Amino acid sequence: MAPLLSADPAERIIVALDGMAPDQALSFAAQVEGLRWVKVGLELFVQVGPDVVAQLRERGLRVFLDLKFHDIPATMAGACRRAAALGAELITVHACAGSKALKVAQAAALEGAQQAGLFAPTLLAVTVLTSWEEQRLQRELAITQGIAERVPALAQLSSTAGIGGCVCSPLEAAALRAQHPEPFALVTPGIRPKGSAVGDQARVMGPADAIAAGASQLVIGRPILKAADPSAAFATCCGELS
Repeated sequence: MAPLLSADPAERIIVALDGMAPDQALSFAAQVEGLRWVKVGLELFVQVGPDVVAQLRERGLRVFLDLKFHDIPATMAGACRRAAALGAELITVHACAGSKALKVAQAAALEGAQQAGLFAPTLLAVTVLTSWEEQRLQRELAITQGIAERVPALAQLSSTAGIGGCVCSPLEAAALRAQHPEPFALVTPGIRPKGSAVGDQARVMGPADAIAAGASQLVIGRPILKAADPSAAFATCCGELS
């Protein structure tokens, strides 16, 4: 299994390399002092492919590969096997893919890491994206459950299938942590340090409050990416956790 997460605040913060060209992303990651974790999402991965994971790891960074796999079981298994072999330590899958897909994805990720001689990654199930508002979710997807019901239901489905954690809104972290003690991981986007704009996230929280609620790690993008001094912004976020 992967090493246990350190109590060091820098290990708790994952900086999302969103909206950047590949060269920009690599340069940015190299310039932020104390940075340990980065998130590679769909936009960056589509631009440059799997090589970006290797390049970031060569710089000593840990990688959260956030591609949110959601497909038939065999395809999800193949994708997770390859993602694990790349050295990604966190990999997202959609919980609503169902228990069979989640189980085979988990098994394949372990197999891929083992074959590559790497630590086993943690698969993270996406419950309800933080951009969803409850009324729109129910109306557009014809879902009768509210977010407060749907998130724990999908988290339980994922846990039962052997998935190591969830991606959730920080507003759901406390309830999920009560149901799923550590080492079940809760990784929360929608984090906005003091004075930051909310942007397109509907359910947000500050860094210290999210950790206190039970989050394992925090995904922070624009408040650090768009800062005049990203290293200072990263340090401020770490300071809030201290």
